[in-house]
Amino acid sequence: MAISDARWEQTYPTLSALQIGAARRFASGEPRRFGPGDVLYEIGTRNVPAWLVLEGSADAIQRGATGRSSVIGTYGPGQFTGETNQLSGHATLASVVAGDKGVLAIPFDAPHLRALVIGSADMGEAIMRAFILRRVALIEEGRIGGAGSVLVGRRDAPDIVRLSGFLTRNGYPHALIAACEVEGRELVERLGIAPEDLPLMICPNGTLLRNPSDADAASCLGIMPDLDPKNVYDVAVVGAGPAGLATAVYGASEGLSVLVVDSRAFGGQAGASARIENYLGFPTGISGQALAGRAFNQAAKFGAELAIPLTVGKLCCHGTDSAAPFSLELSNGYTARARSIVIASGARYRRPDIANVEELEGAGVSYWASPIEARLCAGEEITLVGGGNSAGQAVAYLAPQVSRLHLVVRRPLEQTMSQYLIDRIAALPNVELHVGIEITDLHGDRETGLTGATFRNVRTGETEECASRHLFLFIGADPYTGWLDGCVATDGKGFVLTGDHISDGERLPLETSCPGIFAVGDVRAGSTKRVAAAVGEGAAVIAQIHSFLARNVGGQNSH
Repeated sequence: MAISDARWEQTYPTLSALQIGAARRFASGEPRRFGPGDVLYEIGTRNVPAWLVLEGSADAIQRGATGRSSVIGTYGPGQFTGETNQLSGHATLASVVAGDKGVLAIPFDAPHLRALVIGSADMGEAIMRAFILRRVALIEEGRIGGAGSVLVGRRDAPDIVRLSGFLTRNGYPHALIAACEVEGRELVERLGIAPEDLPLMICPNGTLLRNPSDADAASCLGIMPDLDPKNVYDVAVVGAGPAGLATAVYGASEGLSVLVVDSRAFGGQAGASARIENYLGFPTGISGQALAGRAFNQAAKFGAELAIPLTVGKLCCHGTDSAAPFSLELSNGYTARARSIVIASGARYRRPDIANVEELEGAGVSYWASPIEARLCAGEEITLVGGGNSAGQAVAYLAPQVSRLHLVVRRPLEQTMSQYLIDRIAALPNVELHVGIEITDLHGDRETGLTGATFRNVRTGETEECASRHLFLFIGADPYTGWLDGCVATDGKGFVLTGDHISDGERLPLETSCPGIFAVGDVRAGSTKRVAAAVGEGAAVIAQIHSFLARNVGGQNSH
């Protein structure tokens, strides 16, 4: 693995004899002896325990892009097998096989492993750090085809961009092989794949998917938990952005059973931010994905169930069962029942009123600036529309990687953007600012991609053509509330009303017009559209949920 020597001991920490003795109290079973070459668990298997090695050794083995297997780590006495998926029960990304002299090890399934991590501060810190570093190492290996899934297709094809974005945003290692390159062409020919079946996805367990959806990819990777339709959650959270993840962390850490559902990836819009520089405690800044990834692992550590990608079709708020008054109709055909609901679904990127913009999404038109998009437009001329802080962060990230960046805004930046970003943009020599301009037409199609755009001066009506092949849209977002099915009151723009904004009775500050349903983050009317504010609301809502549950269900939860 691509782990520096300085962090090797943190990636493979060794527990002392005293720590091993303490850890054994949390084990989910008795020690088991495996003979040389015996398999402790196979790649792609769900709900497998982490094993604490007592004697001998075991090798972690990963299947690479070419199908060859290689040893990526060896566990000795006092070391745990596994990585972050062991905490959630998701499918394993590597196999573990006993070494030449066999191994004696003791199992820790997900609940017992979480109990150990929470119950022992020093061991918990070491284990969590090790698991996170191992996942980071797998992602680094994946970039060079040494670990994880393999995508085969045209590098700039919309479905390749979509799948790569889905895997990246959810922290899954993968490699990309261009179908026009020798290795990709030979693979396509050997498998007899027709052009319309591209892109291909080869999962870590060897399963081959033809042009899969995000849900197909998630199923193959074993990401989504097996939701028990009989279970009743204390809190069901819709949306895994900063507000939803904060709700999950604080709720699960306080003993509530929590389900979080998101249709795309953890992190929400903030997760796509290249760098957040004004979030408290990170003076050098942090990427949205890194911040969201830490929150996701925290939520998993405390036992929250995170179901991604899973879309909520409808919120049912008129149930007659007082023990489970709410339910969510989910895209996999299941229904999740809950004692309380937190609406943290945020907002969907706003599409401009341009005829063919939807057709070109993923084919030159993007709503975020991740490393995937940056790689595709490196060295080229690009256009970015938007004057908010998210747009400013994207400009600062993309400009050093492209030849020229056209920044299109309707109003002066001073009216919409933080000063530190305005100063940074002013210092970029290849950024051309267009004030009072709008885009009226896009050129190209899904097959050839975006080929250009028409700029129009709002005041004079004059137009000019720009030959940019990449357009980034940061023009705001609309609340994602269509699934609420009339259960709660919203304002004229669709944002959810809470607290004092409800006129028909007294409500808790984050409670909606329907008692027991709460709203946090960007989807809430009157909220401050900042990551820190969303996290604060996600934390604060748990105290209000405790109050609601105590008042309505006697303070009992499902544990």
